[in-house]
Amino acid sequence: MVKDATAHLSTLVRAEVELAKAEVTKEVKRGLMGSVFFIVALTVVLYATVFFFIAGAELIADSRIVSRGFAYLIVFGVMLLIAVLFAFLGYRKVKKIRAPRRTIDSVKETASALTHRNETQP
Repeated sequence: MVKDATAHLSTLVRAEVELAKAEVTKEVKRGLMGSVFFIVALTVVLYATVFFFIAGAELIADSRIVSRGFAYLIVFGVMLLIAVLFAFLGYRKVKKIRAPRRTIDSVKETASALTHRNETQP
Protein backbone atom coordinates (compact mmCIF):
# COMPACT_ATOMS: atom_id res chain seq x y z
CA MET A 1 0.00 0.00 0.00
CA VAL A 2 2.84 2.39 0.84
CA LYS A 3 4.55 1.43 -2.41
CA ASP A 4 1.39 2.30 -4.39
CA ALA A 5 0.98 5.57 -2.52
CA THR A 6 4.60 6.48 -3.22
CA ALA A 7 4.21 5.64 -6.90
CA HIS A 8 1.02 7.71 -7.18
CA LEU A 9 2.61 10.61 -5.33
CA SER A 10 5.64 10.44 -7.60
CA THR A 11 3.42 10.45 -10.68
CA LEU A 12 1.43 13.36 -9.30
CA VAL A 13 4.57 15.39 -8.60
CA ARG A 14 5.93 14.69 -12.09
CA ALA A 15 2.62 15.75 -13.63
CA GLU A 16 2.63 18.99 -11.63
CA VAL A 17 6.20 19.72 -12.66
CA GLU A 18 5.28 19.19 -16.32
CA LEU A 19 2.25 21.46 -15.93
CA ALA A 20 4.39 24.14 -14.31
CA LYS A 21 6.99 23.81 -17.06
CA ALA A 22 4.35 24.20 -19.77
CA GLU A 23 2.78 27.27 -18.14
CA VAL A 24 6.10 28.96 -17.42
CA THR A 25 7.29 28.35 -21.00
CA LYS A 26 4.14 29.98 -22.35
CA GLU A 27 4.55 33.02 -20.10
CA VAL A 28 8.27 33.35 -20.90
CA LYS A 29 7.43 33.45 -24.61
CA ARG A 30 4.96 36.27 -23.96
CA GLY A 31 7.59 38.12 -21.96
CA LEU A 32 10.16 37.74 -24.73
CA MET A 33 7.76 39.14 -27.32
CA GLY A 34 7.05 42.10 -25.05
CA SER A 35 10.75 42.71 -24.52
CA VAL A 36 11.36 42.68 -28.29
CA PHE A 37 8.93 45.58 -28.63
CA PHE A 38 10.77 47.47 -25.87
CA ILE A 39 14.10 46.85 -27.61
CA VAL A 40 12.70 48.19 -30.89
CA ALA A 41 11.31 51.24 -29.07
CA LEU A 42 14.66 51.95 -27.42
CA THR A 43 16.50 51.56 -30.73
CA VAL A 44 14.17 54.01 -32.46
CA VAL A 45 14.54 56.51 -29.61
CA LEU A 46 18.33 56.18 -29.84
CA TYR A 47 18.30 56.96 -33.54
CA ALA A 48 15.72 59.73 -33.02
CA THR A 49 18.02 61.57 -30.65
CA VAL A 50 20.58 61.88 -33.44
CA PHE A 51 18.02 63.69 -35.58
CA PHE A 52 17.00 65.86 -32.65
CA PHE A 53 20.55 67.08 -32.15
CA ILE A 54 21.09 67.59 -35.86
CA ALA A 55 17.88 69.62 -36.02
CA GLY A 56 18.98 71.75 -33.11
CA ALA A 57 22.35 72.37 -34.74
CA GLU A 58 20.71 73.24 -38.08
CA LEU A 59 18.37 75.74 -36.42
CA ILE A 60 21.14 77.42 -34.50
CA ALA A 61 23.78 77.39 -37.25
CA ASP A 62 21.72 78.63 -40.17
CA SER A 63 18.60 80.54 -39.21
CA ARG A 64 17.91 81.53 -42.84
CA ILE A 65 17.19 77.91 -43.86
CA VAL A 66 14.54 77.27 -41.26
CA SER A 67 12.75 74.66 -43.36
CA ARG A 68 15.69 72.21 -43.17
CA GLY A 69 15.69 72.36 -39.40
CA PHE A 70 11.94 71.89 -39.22
CA ALA A 71 12.24 68.95 -41.56
CA TYR A 72 14.65 67.32 -39.13
CA LEU A 73 12.25 68.06 -36.28
CA ILE A 74 9.41 66.44 -38.19
CA VAL A 75 11.55 63.33 -38.72
CA PHE A 76 12.36 63.31 -35.01
CA GLY A 77 8.67 63.58 -34.12
CA VAL A 78 7.72 60.71 -36.44
CA MET A 79 10.45 58.49 -35.01
CA LEU A 80 9.34 59.36 -31.51
CA LEU A 81 5.75 58.38 -32.36
CA ILE A 82 7.01 55.04 -33.70
CA ALA A 83 8.92 54.48 -30.47
CA VAL A 84 5.81 55.24 -28.42
CA LEU A 85 3.81 52.79 -30.56
CA PHE A 86 6.32 49.96 -30.02
CA ALA A 87 6.58 50.74 -26.31
CA PHE A 88 2.79 50.52 -26.06
CA LEU A 89 2.76 47.18 -27.91
CA GLY A 90 5.49 45.87 -25.62
CA TYR A 91 3.59 47.01 -22.55
CA ARG A 92 0.47 45.20 -23.74
CA LYS A 93 2.41 41.96 -24.28
CA VAL A 94 4.14 42.13 -20.89
CA LYS A 95 0.87 43.03 -19.16
CA LYS A 96 -0.63 39.71 -20.33
CA ILE A 97 1.93 37.67 -18.35
CA ARG A 98 0.22 35.82 -15.53
CA ALA A 99 1.22 33.51 -12.73
CA PRO A 100 0.81 29.77 -13.43
CA ARG A 101 -2.60 29.56 -11.71
CA ARG A 102 -3.36 25.95 -12.58
CA THR A 103 -0.06 24.80 -11.13
CA ILE A 104 -0.52 26.83 -7.95
CA ASP A 105 -4.05 25.51 -7.49
CA SER A 106 -2.94 21.94 -8.16
CA VAL A 107 -0.09 22.17 -5.64
CA LYS A 108 -2.43 23.64 -3.02
CA GLU A 109 -4.94 20.85 -3.61
CA THR A 110 -2.25 18.20 -3.31
CA ALA A 111 -0.85 19.74 -0.16
CA SER A 112 -4.28 19.98 1.45
CA ALA A 113 -5.13 16.42 0.43
CA LEU A 114 -1.89 15.09 1.89
CA THR A 115 -2.32 17.14 5.05
CA HIS A 116 -5.92 16.00 5.42
CA ARG A 117 -4.92 12.38 4.77
CA ASN A 118 -2.21 12.46 7.45
CA GLU A 119 -4.67 13.91 9.98
CA THR A 120 -7.19 11.08 9.50
CA GLN A 121 -4.64 8.28 9.96
CA PRO A 122 -4.16 7.04 13.53
